[in-house]
Amino acid sequence: MPIWIPVTLAAALFQCWRTAMQQKLRHILSVNGAGFVRYLYGAPTALVLLAAALWITGAKLPAPSGWTLLWATDGGLTQILATNLLIMAFGFRNFAVGTAYSKTEAAQSAVVAWVLLHETIRPAAIAGICVGLCGVMTLSLGGRGLKPRDVLAATVQPAALCGLGAGFLFAFTTVFIKLGNQSVAAPSVFVRALFVLVLTNTVQTLMQGAWLAWREPEELRKAFTTWRSSSLVGTLSACGSACWFTAFALTEVALVRSVGQVEIVFTLLFSRFYLKETLRPAEVAGLVLVVGGVLLIVAES
Repeated sequence: MPIWIPVTLAAALFQCWRTAMQQKLRHILSVNGAGFVRYLYGAPTALVLLAAALWITGAKLPAPSGWTLLWATDGGLTQILATNLLIMAFGFRNFAVGTAYSKTEAAQSAVVAWVLLHETIRPAAIAGICVGLCGVMTLSLGGRGLKPRDVLAATVQPAALCGLGAGFLFAFTTVFIKLGNQSVAAPSVFVRALFVLVLTNTVQTLMQGAWLAWREPEELRKAFTTWRSSSLVGTLSACGSACWFTAFALTEVALVRSVGQVEIVFTLLFSRFYLKETLRPAEVAGLVLVVGGVLLIVAES
């Protein structure tokens, strides 16, 4: 099995766990505040992971180029906006369905990567992406049917618009991060990924922190007073991002994001047993389709 597959599975697990914790914070923090803590407390964790990678590999700390800073800034900004949209989607429908809308990112990433990175994927993997997308749509429609009229009606709901927008921006984030990895001069893929992660988290902390200081100073204070729960969100975020960034450096971003749809499995488990949300039969059917799509991609790899 290619190493990028278990790395991606780990990324999906960390991300789901972090998002569930982040959803809990929405009771005490605003959308921007809940998004900010993942970067504020994730940056130190990312720095520790980078130091560990440098020590294990014996590599030297890379020097950031102008291109690396540009891609890290672009990726950081699109991730901030995407995360805010995802958290907003949770307010319109439940945690599991809000995440499902954003998982259209896999199909969107395939298009964006094809246009900007000229990446191509095999027919079986394309079939897996399509099957997974059907599963996402089944989850998002919540059993109302897959007729064109039903799909259109569901797509114009606020939760759908926020989720689809999040998926679109996450697709660009993956491309920017991969370009950032490619711009770093370091022999180890892990060092490159973690170096870009440290830069990205640092820029994100400065950008969203400045926004909070300007527009929501009370939320900035809360980000520090809630450090016990917020620091766990940041740690999980950094661990997940480290895995995502590494996987992006190892293979095509569309394949990584498609296999990453297995996060839906973890999401449903968190939704049911951690957040105590009720799941519908249609959501279980969508889960089966998502898993089937992931298995097609893994088999092709």
